[in-house]
Amino acid sequence: MDRKEQALALHKHGFNCAQSVACSFCNVMGADPETTFRLAEPFGLGMGAMETCGVISGMAMVVGMNKSDGDMDNPKTKRECYQLMQNLIAEFKEKNGSIVCREIKGVDTGNVLRTCDGCIEDAVELLDKYLLGL
Repeated sequence: MDRKEQALALHKHGFNCAQSVACSFCNVMGADPETTFRLAEPFGLGMGAMETCGVISGMAMVVGMNKSDGDMDNPKTKRECYQLMQNLIAEFKEKNGSIVCREIKGVDTGNVLRTCDGCIEDAVELLDKYLLGL
């Protein structure tokens, strides 16, 4: 099963969109799946308020776990993490028209821009592209 299939299977199993994205990269991040699941939980449904799409939050978690040097005294990787997130967000927004859950789901307009599964697929694809060069 590839990472996209895994993320979609997690979502079908009841994981929210942030959990589905982040947990599908646990092996890449060297992260504990249960801890990742717990940390990502409040980011689903656009942080529970239909704001920033949960897959964006999931991508940010993956980027941080993958790129941060973890140096709490003198961090040197913030700029790299910020730049990578800017690239991921720009490409996601270009493809889907927004990064706001409410807009993507068409809550106010009735015009659904993308399904949650589609957003999950896009997030995994973008992370594979930018982090792993796939």
